[in-house]
Formats: sequence, C-alpha cells, structure tokens
Amino acid sequence: MVIDAPKNAVILAAGCGSRLRPLTDLRPKPLIEVNGTSILHNALRNLETVGVEEVTIVVGYRKDAIQYACGSRFGGLRIKYVESTVFDRTGSAYSLWLARDALLSGDCFLLEGDVFFEEDALRYLIICRGTDVAAVVPFDDSMEGSAVLLSQNGSISGFRMKQTASNLVADGPKLFKTMNLLRLSAPTLKATIVPTLDDIIAAGARQTYTEELLGYLIERRGLQLAAARCDGLSWYEIDNAEDLQIAERIFRNRMNAYTPTRDLQTR
Repeated sequence: MVIDAPKNAVILAAGCGSRLRPLTDLRPKPLIEVNGTSILHNALRNLETVGVEEVTIVVGYRKDAIQYACGSRFGGLRIKYVESTVFDRTGSAYSLWLARDALLSGDCFLLEGDVFFEEDALRYLIICRGTDVAAVVPFDDSMEGSAVLLSQNGSISGFRMKQTASNLVADGPKLFKTMNLLRLSAPTLKATIVPTLDDIIAAGARQTYTEELLGYLIERRGLQLAAARCDGLSWYEIDNAEDLQIAERIFRNRMNAYTPTRDLQTR
C-alpha cells in the first residue's frame, strides 16, 4: 500500500507555556528557540520538506507574535490561523475542534506546538503501513507524560496519561511515548474524529486533551491507530527549562534546524 503524503497540517500552538516562564512571559512557547531556531519554525520547515502545502495554526497566547513570525506564507507553505480566545481554560482537544474546517479538507498531519523534531519523523509517518498513524518511541525513565500500549500487530491498543519512570516495571507491559506527531486520513477525520469532537464540545468537556480523545476512539469507537516506531530519531517535547536544555544538547550538532530569512515570508 502506497500512502501519499498529506498536503495539509494542523499545529496546536495556543497554550501559554507556564512551566517555561520567564521565557514565555513575552513570547509563546512555540517561538522558544532551540540553538537559534524556534520550535514552530523547525516544524514548518520539516512540513514543507515532506510536501505539505497548507498549515493551519491554532493560536491563543501571544497570537500576534506567532502571526508576525510566520506570516501568511512560510517558504512554500500557505499559513492560516484559527484563534482560541479561551486557551487558558481549555484542553488541546478544544483547539483541535476549532481547526475542524482544516481537518475536513483532506488527509492531515497533526502536530503539537512544543515538539522539536527531525524531518524523518514525518517520513516515518508517511511510510508506516496504516490508514492513521502516530509517532512513538520506547518510554524510558527520563520521560513523562502520555504513553501508549502496542498490540502484537503494532497498532496502539490504549493510552495511559501522566506516566513517569515509576510506571516502568520489569514485569509490566512495555510502554511507548507519544511524540504528538500524527498522520490522519480524510475518511477517519470526517467520519470519526470531527463528529466526536463535536460531541465532546457540545457536552461541555472543553478541558479534554487530544490523547484522551484518541484513547476513547480506540477503546470505544474502533479507531485503528498504527504506531510509527521512531526509535533513534532526534526529537524532544519541551515543557520546561530542563527540557529546553536537553533539546539543545540533542540538536547542537544537527544541521536540520532552520530559520527562514525575512524575504521568504509574506505578511
């Protein structure tokens, strides 16, 4: 089965990044720089490299800074914005719901705006067999956050929230860390994900996280979400100052980081 790379992407970038203060007092977390390149610019560069043509960014905190930094075009990418006015009181699934028009436009990459990664992570998503795919790596004792369990056929069988090293036990199931990078198909988005988002928001569950949504869809709605194993690739999720230092060490000698020149952008 040959999978065409999505031409569209959605980046969730509305949060205030409170755990990175004071760095985020005047700028949003997606514009925090790793060795001189912002998290958001790195993501956009990688998306452009694999053939994405249009990106919708959900903004909220310090939205003007993101709009100024990225403009209406970034290299060859068309950039659109969706604003969350309640970013400080809602979860990531609410931001995803705000971008539902973009989700209904076709196959789509979905990214969280706090992940610094090399472009091969997107290529792994493209080549992975499966209609819908999430990037994962083995969960180790340096990690925390959402984790998944894999079935024997390599698909995700369940999500576990707020995991830490204490959840790793020798005789327990092997955990994998979600990288918050996904490839989602148009049929799944139209028939399953967007309708469920509509139901969640209508029910008032605005603080739901995307991982909780996916876990529910896997367990209750039969979503088949394949796992793209990205073992060995360079990436890091940046939530606090320590994470930023680790990301800078990981990418210090890499050449894939990219900062666009001003004349590549149209505002």
